[in-house]
Amino acid sequence: MTLHIETPLIESRAMSFASGRSVWLKLDAMQPSGSFKLRGIGLACETYLARGARRFISSSGGNAGLAVAYAGRRLGVPVVVVVPETTSERAKALLELEKAEVIVQGSSWQEANAYTQSLIRESDAFLHPFDDPLLWQGHATLIDEVFHFGLKPDALVLSVGGGGLMSGVIEGLYRNGWQDIPVFAVETMGAASFHAALNAGHTVELDQITSVATSLGAKRVCEQAFDWSKKHSIQSVLVSDQSALTACERFLDDHRLLVEPACGASLAAIYEKIPELDEFNNILVVVCGGATTTIEQLRKLKLPALNSIGEKNNENPD
Repeated sequence: MTLHIETPLIESRAMSFASGRSVWLKLDAMQPSGSFKLRGIGLACETYLARGARRFISSSGGNAGLAVAYAGRRLGVPVVVVVPETTSERAKALLELEKAEVIVQGSSWQEANAYTQSLIRESDAFLHPFDDPLLWQGHATLIDEVFHFGLKPDALVLSVGGGGLMSGVIEGLYRNGWQDIPVFAVETMGAASFHAALNAGHTVELDQITSVATSLGAKRVCEQAFDWSKKHSIQSVLVSDQSALTACERFLDDHRLLVEPACGASLAAIYEKIPELDEFNNILVVVCGGATTTIEQLRKLKLPALNSIGEKNNENPD
């Protein structure tokens, strides 16, 4: 028995009609922790517990931290989550609801993460948000479920932040013999570390994150994600913050499910009928989730102040 659940796979009639092709949704926003993160982090937590870990530590107040907190509660292991001062009260409340000890430290995720490293003891396990082979192995179960359902898409669309989801999804494609399915990796402008890596020919660190899609806010994509780009057909797609936010609202209307802007990025690729998808008739979209988002937050972000968000939103790069 796993900590994550098998999530629904449905055809979206609204998105299919809007895009002129069949659009299937893997609804990982319905995981108990609110995002796909539980697949990989759940496996990692179980593995580290079996290896003798007696406490889990995370430095994310976003989806990764929530997945660690959920896994720790279920496994009966204490959890410490260090978050920066910019973390929302809602995120902290959700962490505390899962019985995690929440420590507020620093003005950015980088500062919170540095403090986290100073807390780690020999019997602790540190859970990285995206750069761990155990995470990729766990995330690959998403494709296992699609395979067993009996649906083989022509193309797969997902959002990319640190690259953990994409690394796991492609691992899942290969272990199910679906290495011919191309992946469309969607990022928002201002959080496009994978796009920058493709342009440079190696991973690079962005100067800053200026997107409101804070869960995509990894300044450098993991090496595994970039390595996959040399072996697998991956096309980088960029959308605006406004497009991602609008897609979140449309998706709420269409499916009664609220997701964060990071997830809205991949949905925007469908709603806006990007030309890169014109030749494909059967598309799978990973609805990755986002537990800390509220409709009020989305509406505030859609105000003209978008361009003033800047580096202050770089607190939870999941």
